[in-house]
Amino acid sequence: MALCCALLLLCSQALALALALGRGMLYPRESASRELKELNGIWSFRADFSPQRDKGFVQQWYRKPLRQSGPVIDMPVPASFNELTQDPSLRQYTGWVWYEKEVLLPRSWLLNALNTRVVLRVGSAHYYSIVWVNGVNVTEHEGGHLPFEADISRIVQGSPGALCRITIALNNTLTPQTLPPGSIQFMRDESKYPRGYFVQNTRFDFFNYAGIHRPVVLYTTPSVYIDDITVTTAWAGNIGVVRYEVLVMGNTRYSLSLNLREKEGKVVATGKGLIGELKVVEPKLWWPYLMNENPGYLYYLEVKLSAQVGGELSEDVYTLPVGIRTVHVTSRQFLINGKPFYFHGVNKHEDADIRGKGLDWALIVKDFNLLQWLGANSFRTSHYPYAEEIMDLCDAYGIVVIDECPGVGMKDPENFGNKSLAHHLVVMEELIRRDKNRPSVVMWSVANEPASELLPAAYYFKTVIAHTKAIDPTRPVTFVSNANYAHDHGAPYVDVICINSYFSWYHDAGHLEVIQLQLNTQFENWYEAYQRPIIQSEYGADTIAGLHNDPPLMFSEEYQKAVLKEYHSVFDKKRKEYVIGELIWNFADFMTDQATSRVLGNKKGIFTRQRQPKAAAFVLRDRYWKLANESSCLHPTLTYYNL
Repeated sequence: MALCCALLLLCSQALALALALGRGMLYPRESASRELKELNGIWSFRADFSPQRDKGFVQQWYRKPLRQSGPVIDMPVPASFNELTQDPSLRQYTGWVWYEKEVLLPRSWLLNALNTRVVLRVGSAHYYSIVWVNGVNVTEHEGGHLPFEADISRIVQGSPGALCRITIALNNTLTPQTLPPGSIQFMRDESKYPRGYFVQNTRFDFFNYAGIHRPVVLYTTPSVYIDDITVTTAWAGNIGVVRYEVLVMGNTRYSLSLNLREKEGKVVATGKGLIGELKVVEPKLWWPYLMNENPGYLYYLEVKLSAQVGGELSEDVYTLPVGIRTVHVTSRQFLINGKPFYFHGVNKHEDADIRGKGLDWALIVKDFNLLQWLGANSFRTSHYPYAEEIMDLCDAYGIVVIDECPGVGMKDPENFGNKSLAHHLVVMEELIRRDKNRPSVVMWSVANEPASELLPAAYYFKTVIAHTKAIDPTRPVTFVSNANYAHDHGAPYVDVICINSYFSWYHDAGHLEVIQLQLNTQFENWYEAYQRPIIQSEYGADTIAGLHNDPPLMFSEEYQKAVLKEYHSVFDKKRKEYVIGELIWNFADFMTDQATSRVLGNKKGIFTRQRQPKAAAFVLRDRYWKLANESSCLHPTLTYYNL
């Protein structure tokens, strides 16, 4: 009976996901039918320093090689452009920049035009992008943290020769209606500022890095192809269920077969058709890190499409990693696979020296090694969606993710208008389309520290959260608040309360003795008001590595340790009731705008920006491994990683 109910629920959930999102955004993967060409490396680059930032459009730089428009410089992709030169005006630049790459395409992509699609895909570019191929506009995209793509087959297959010139114009300007929002302030006093002088203002505390931040690729599919796959999972007793829905484009006459394979390659279930379910006997569930001997277990769903194209058989094959797991929230617990899960993890940023927010595999691997050493089982993608490559490792390692959209810095009434709302809904659709199949993603976050005490926030967050749940009924939804519990107009609509607070730092600075009282009061007020489980989604203190003082004083390593221990005392009491998690702010130091309160960035990391541990990292490591041992039924003592 339980399995039947689960199947009925899965049917409706998978259908809701697929219908709501329409076209897909599958991660490019090579297969027997798909080829991939990475375009990472050196691109030509030019910033438009004209007064209106419009010279590139007036002169139509996209119509000919960029070097013919004027001086260009080399620019690595992926990377932020801000800190790669010695030019301070480029570091602070706001406006249009131009990227260009000339690529030779394989002859096989051009000769079989009848049955070959060529697609250009950008992993992310911050913030607004316009793309041309051989001078022809192929797509535009708003938003700096999610992928977009365009079918360029007709352009490249219809052009003489195999040279493909890709031009991307990118604008990092933030307005009250972008996500994140910002504003442009023109300085009119010409006795203090040059004519036309302006600054970009933001209300978030991280540097507004810009550029092509994630990989750019060209990939091929057959003309009849697998456009999207949606999976939802459940289990009951010794039976696991994978419910699937496949979207096929290019033809209506085809056949579809599916194989679900274990990690070792053994087929454990098969299916046919666009919609169906696969049953797995004695399934290996996807478990979080430190919750099972084999965390992050993934099956592989191989989807094979066969169709007749031009009188010949055409096939498309795509393989999707799948984790079988369930998520459920009660008034006091967060359950993964029916067992209570306690978030002991971190908040992060995509941020590093020189490359800014550009994807860096060495840094990614280092960070995951540090997460495992720390005993962290989770993180929040503060304050924007992270790279798909990072999310892949979360799936594989069992790191639980609160997946957050770029709704940060929403502090003014105009950030809650209809235009902002419409864009916010689109962003959530794009985020869910990208990450809907990831077992590591257990909750969506629609914003961080918005001005939710403003009256327009009530309708705004009611709408965004309802829209998110309508698209994906399988996951809880939250946003992260720092408002007063009694005046938060968005809190009634969330499934989990997430609270940021910095007692003895931004409040009662230097007074460690008030932390426990104030934190205890915070938890009791929020739970009494909303009767929902609570995550302490941010807490911490700025610390200059190597700065020491005893008794502890602000900015010393001793003070950061003391703050953590005061918070932990309250967490240990409240996690027996309704507190379900604690996420330190922050994993590592990161860059911010210049300010008198910031010395080369935010220093609340337990690691430096170069990933060296401060004293607090060892405090947190001791705690997290203790928490893991308390909650684990596997071994008396879990493996304790050495630094």
